[in-house]
Amino acid sequence: MPETVYRILTINPGSTSTKIGIFDNELLLLEKIIRHDADMLHSFTNIIDQYEFRKKIILEILDYEGINISKFSAVCGRGGLLRPIEGGTYAVNELMLQDLRAGYSGQHASNLGGIIAHAIASGLNIPSFIVDPVVVDELEPIARFSGFPLIERKSIFHALNQKAVARRAAKELGRDYSELNLIVAHMGGGITVGVHKHGRVVDVNNGLHGEGPFSPERAGTVPAGDLVSICFSGEYYREEIMKMLVGRGGLAGYLGTNDALKVEARIAAGDEKAKQVYEAMAYQVAKEIGSASAALSGKVDAIILTGGLAYGKDFVTAISNRINWIADVLVHPGENELQALAEGALRVLRGEEEAKVYPGKYIESKISNSGGTKSGT
Repeated sequence: MPETVYRILTINPGSTSTKIGIFDNELLLLEKIIRHDADMLHSFTNIIDQYEFRKKIILEILDYEGINISKFSAVCGRGGLLRPIEGGTYAVNELMLQDLRAGYSGQHASNLGGIIAHAIASGLNIPSFIVDPVVVDELEPIARFSGFPLIERKSIFHALNQKAVARRAAKELGRDYSELNLIVAHMGGGITVGVHKHGRVVDVNNGLHGEGPFSPERAGTVPAGDLVSICFSGEYYREEIMKMLVGRGGLAGYLGTNDALKVEARIAAGDEKAKQVYEAMAYQVAKEIGSASAALSGKVDAIILTGGLAYGKDFVTAISNRINWIADVLVHPGENELQALAEGALRVLRGEEEAKVYPGKYIESKISNSGGTKSGT
């Protein structure tokens, strides 16, 4: 029998652009990056108010490209800042829409993904999904302890790409994702290293708010006492400190740029400071991978390097040379988020897995009597 072909529209809203892709099963037919005028976006009071504006442009692009939207089998949007949930493909439902509109865990353009997907799909009487949002939380209880009772470690990471490349690597190895122990390092503007134990990310650094390696624009873990002293020095406002940690940290802080290609060019031109900082970033990624291997008691089937920085041959080599004794190192450069969204929808459409019902197993604090805050608040 011929293979059933499912046509899927994928939508990934970013802060200043919206990426869309059309897939026939895994085959990409069309990809567009819609760049939005900054002044237009600033005219909206809240991110969520951009919904109609962005949806209208998507439909206009599809019409301009001659796409017959009645042939779509499903629409899949980028998952936003929802309640902490386990990984998987979720059918968009009313509670999810409410939480996306309210910004349950914060306001971000990705919150628009599920909302726009649902609106387009509803008009066509087809399903709408989200896949592995950044709030995926599968941490084991032991991984939630920070050492400071007022703060519980949280799971905020590049779940969509990490899960997608982990599944692809499992296929390469001829195994099922749920059978493997993998370490996945997503290396982009932020860097997160996930411990994938039998299909669940049981530990991962919070790449947004100050854990793990420094990255092109984030400071990562910094000495707590020194940070407290800076915060109470009277020289900086809270917003300035946060900006130095997230946005102007890492390469941006040391070298004045978050562009790895420019840093590599400076290194090639003989810039010793750039070389030292770049090597330090690779060193910290390797250390984080080493820590992740301890969480798996050294039983690691493969290590996967992914994200934009994985295109850098010297950077990948610097990391691999330090950690290839742990397990084979596989390189899957880039993020391929549209592809990951399509693959998540396909698994449901093909009956390989069932769509989860949000919020499913809503993840609350697993630490009892610790004084820590709930991860879902």
